[in-house]
Amino acid sequence: MPFSKFVEIGRIAFIAFGHDRGKICAIVDVIDQNRALVDGPCTSVSRQPISFKRLHLTKFRIKFPHSASTRVVRNAWNKADVTKEWNETNWAKKLAAAKIKNKMTDFDRFKLYKAKQTRNRIIHREYLKLKTRLKKSPPKLKLKRHANKSAVAIARHRAIKAEPPKPVEKKEVKKPEKIVKKGRPEKGAKKAQKVETKT
Repeated sequence: MPFSKFVEIGRIAFIAFGHDRGKICAIVDVIDQNRALVDGPCTSVSRQPISFKRLHLTKFRIKFPHSASTRVVRNAWNKADVTKEWNETNWAKKLAAAKIKNKMTDFDRFKLYKAKQTRNRIIHREYLKLKTRLKKSPPKLKLKRHANKSAVAIARHRAIKAEPPKPVEKKEVKKPEKIVKKGRPEKGAKKAQKVETKT
C-alpha cells in the first residue's frame, strides 16, 4: 500500500512526549520544516507551535481552511466525531490499558494473578475432558469424493507401509554344463592314457 499519512492541514496527530503528552491535536499550519502550529479544542490542547519530533501522525484528517480559528477547528472536530473514532482504535486502547496497569497497586496485581490462575485451571480442565473424549472415540477420517491426488497418494503410501513385507523366494541358479569339443581329448584323459602306457 502507498504511504497515506502526510503532514497537511487538518491531519490529526498524537503528542508522544513533553507537555500535553498522550493527547491528540489537529495541524492548523506548517511553520517550517521542523515545526507545526497545532490546536486541540476538544482535548484541552491550546494552540501552540510544536516540533514534528513530538508528533506521531494518525490516519484521521478533518477538513478546515488554512490557519482556521479555534471555533472552526472545534466545529470540524465535532462534525467528524474524531474523539470517538480515536477511542475505538487499537492504539488508544493500548494506551488506556497501559494507564490502568501503571495505576495498579500490589493488591490489584495479586487479584489479577489469582484471576489468571482460576482462568487457566478452567481451560486446563476442559482441555483434559476433550482429550479423554478423543481417546475413547477417535474421529474417523473420511476422504471426500473429489479429493486431491496428493492426498490419495499419501493414503496409498501409508497403506503400503502398513502391510507386512512378503518373503522373497530364492531361485536356484543352474550352472551351465561344460561343452567338450569333438576330436580333442580332455586333459585328464591324456594323463590317464600316459599312466596306462607306463604300466
